[in-house]
Amino acid sequence: MESQKNSGLPVSNSCVSFWQQTTRSFPYLNVNENEPAPKESKYVIIGSGISGALTTYELIQGGVLPEDIIIFEAREAASGASSRNAGHVRPDAFRGFQVYSELHGPEQALKIIANEKLVFERVKEFVEKHGVQCDFNPTTTFDVCMTAEFADFNARSFKLYQEAGGDVSHIKFLEGDEARKVTRVQGAVAAYQWPAGSSHPAKLAQWLLTQSIEKGVRLFTHCPVSAVTKSVSSTADQISWDVSTPRGTTKVAIVVHCTNAFAPHLLPQLSSFITPNRAQAQAFVPPASLNGTNILPSTMSLRHTLKHFYSVAQRRPDGIIILGAPIANPKISPEAAAARFTTDDRVINDEVRDDAINNIENTFPACEKGKLRHGEGLLHTWTGIVGMTTDSVPFIGKVESLPGQWVCAGFNGHGMARIFTCAPGVAKLILGGSWKDTGLPECFEMTEARLEKLQKGVSGSVF
Repeated sequence: MESQKNSGLPVSNSCVSFWQQTTRSFPYLNVNENEPAPKESKYVIIGSGISGALTTYELIQGGVLPEDIIIFEAREAASGASSRNAGHVRPDAFRGFQVYSELHGPEQALKIIANEKLVFERVKEFVEKHGVQCDFNPTTTFDVCMTAEFADFNARSFKLYQEAGGDVSHIKFLEGDEARKVTRVQGAVAAYQWPAGSSHPAKLAQWLLTQSIEKGVRLFTHCPVSAVTKSVSSTADQISWDVSTPRGTTKVAIVVHCTNAFAPHLLPQLSSFITPNRAQAQAFVPPASLNGTNILPSTMSLRHTLKHFYSVAQRRPDGIIILGAPIANPKISPEAAAARFTTDDRVINDEVRDDAINNIENTFPACEKGKLRHGEGLLHTWTGIVGMTTDSVPFIGKVESLPGQWVCAGFNGHGMARIFTCAPGVAKLILGGSWKDTGLPECFEMTEARLEKLQKGVSGSVF
């Protein structure tokens, strides 16, 4: 299928993901879809995905009155990447260390990896503490090295990370026959195992939204923000912003951009540094060798190179396997590869789908089409837009040139390993905290110095 030309706002008639298909009864899915935008508010959060929903939740926890917060969402509630991903809560345990070191230095690289481990622990703690029904499954994950070349790359990353003082106590290394036996992947050269999880991301986002809405936050769905401009009533001491939507303009003191890949639409200074990419995932009904007591106990990433990999996560509630397709894929045509540079998530790419299915068939031969019963095999395919940053880390914090505006965006298709520290972090900053209070790596902060550095180019990327 052909993609449309890139546009600044999310398309209005996006495809429906597996996660969205299974949450169509969410009562706030289209809340306030026809109501006019309020004339004024103290806080406006743009975006209702997990980053926007969690930022809102944390602001309330920090003392902000719920009735002082408005959330604007361009489509139905939590309809962006949060409800379109591959279901992982999967920290990087060491793999990206050598590239992060080249980009940000070893000290920051250590902090990036440590922060991802913390995110998994925070998600687990949060879900268990609040009893969030989001199919969260704390388990382990495998980095399965499918080629000798990638096995060498991972071994080098592990060694460099360990020598730099990185914590490897939670990582288990498997090689050869042992790797093939434990992972059940016959083509495995080696594998690394560490704690990770999976979830139903739309249910998590919707739970967060529900908590805030029921306290008094107002969510306006199908209400895209077209512009944020300085209000004519602004003074030297008090700047306010006019947030423009098709249903009216809201005057506000604090604006938080939780718009991920779409952040450059309202923050054009990020247009060179956040690039929308269309990612794709599939839901697959497993055969007998992968159902019942035979389901995969761990998630996994089947890696041929750093960027050419396929993710696999089998859901505990129903056994459905979620297959994530690589964004950078040398096995598809140049035309299909180029089609990913878009914000159009109405359609899927047939080549990407077919390659992902071929991969699961090759990995688990019982999944071959000729061996499947009617009702087994490919169930659904969907796409979502991820925000890829030039230096492989998100943009968090204040927009220095626009007092009162903040950003939490650019998650590189890796948001579930970052948002649960980044969103609380930006909330702390808004409430007057320091960067140190956030506990985040310094390289995540959006500063003019960082943008100036990025203008000169970077040496590579992790994703």
